[in-house]
Amino acid sequence: MKILIINGPNLNLLGTREPEIYGGKTFEEYFSHLQFKFRKLELSYFQNNIEGEIINELHKASETFDGVVLNAAAYTHTSVAIADAVKAIAVPVVEVHISNIHAREEFRHKSFISPHAKGVIFGFGLKSYDLAISCFIEDES
Repeated sequence: MKILIINGPNLNLLGTREPEIYGGKTFEEYFSHLQFKFRKLELSYFQNNIEGEIINELHKASETFDGVVLNAAAYTHTSVAIADAVKAIAVPVVEVHISNIHAREEFRHKSFISPHAKGVIFGFGLKSYDLAISCFIEDES
């Protein structure tokens, strides 16, 4: 099984950006943990701060991957285009967020992606990614 993790804007700053919200690990450090924990899977990772690049990666995912874990970050609350891309592709997408988006600013409570996602996981820190990947494994059983 092949799973693609896509991270959106500012997630390249994990480890230094607001560690009280996002923790002290970089995503690259955490990705190593995911690769070890889910070593029977083929995990790939893509991060970009540019909306169109995230859309392009979602479009390509249908050709190669069995599932996508998407943390669109701030684009979650603003990008109809990313939501449309999730809706348009055949591969299932699980939306994730590191923080509890409903315990934060009001504008973060609305997701354009959620209505088109297989499911949404938020508020468990980086463990949100583990939970999302596990959803795909359980579907295989």
